[in-house]
Amino acid sequence: MALEAQRESGRTATSGAGEIAGATRAPVLEVFASVQGEGIFVGEPQVFVRLFGCPLRCRWCDTPGSWELPAAPRARIAAPGRTRREPGWAEPFQVAAWVQEVELGHARTVSVTGGEPLLWPDFVRELKRALGPRRLHLETAGAHPRALAQVLECVDHVSLDLKLPADLDAPVPVSTGAGAEEVPHGPGAWARVRARMLALVRGRDACGKVIVAGGHAPEAYRPLLDDVQELAPGLPLVLQPVTPLHGVLPCDPDTLAALVELALERSLTVRVLPQVHRLLGVP
Repeated sequence: MALEAQRESGRTATSGAGEIAGATRAPVLEVFASVQGEGIFVGEPQVFVRLFGCPLRCRWCDTPGSWELPAAPRARIAAPGRTRREPGWAEPFQVAAWVQEVELGHARTVSVTGGEPLLWPDFVRELKRALGPRRLHLETAGAHPRALAQVLECVDHVSLDLKLPADLDAPVPVSTGAGAEEVPHGPGAWARVRARMLALVRGRDACGKVIVAGGHAPEAYRPLLDDVQELAPGLPLVLQPVTPLHGVLPCDPDTLAALVELALERSLTVRVLPQVHRLLGVP
């Protein structure tokens, strides 16, 4: 179906702002063009589609404004020369149009991020169809294996966070209007979910990202690295020194060096990369 025809049909199917939307809609926080600041595609020009809603409470999160699902979300569309706000509940075809609008010229890879995009798996699947031949990258906090299994064949790359449970406060559920997955809390639950996520991305176009904050001994990361070695040994691993926010301590250089050695001992492919977009002063 042509984009204009999809737009027409979408007008009649749209529910009021503030309601939990149909399965293929998602609450969009912002759409903007920038450079990828994390993971193995760091430095690549991309378009970012950021969604509202995340049940996790990572203490070092740099986008806490994406956690809560507003009653009437408004999407920031950062088009060249003019940023505006639109109703945030959006169908994939509308988001694909916004992607084209914010680009500065050539078509770019699209990274869907959050918040947690896996709260909206039907939207992610349909977004891939709406984007056509563009690559679609998924950035996920790593807490929703059932949803990842639903979208895995529709995304071209998965950037999977591998979190220390000690870095998280208690989760806060997000109502999505559907049967939501239980969010892990505590070391045992996170170990089980991490194992399922690693098994899903094994052998695929993916990377693992470990945020390294201050206050943790290198040994705290051993179970995580052991899981990668056992379940997804070919997964490229990015150690990302934390950007100190909200009182979180910076990573100690000696700890970072020790983590590199622990990864190498396990024959893992490891890189150390800071948040490059923060260094560049871009979104």
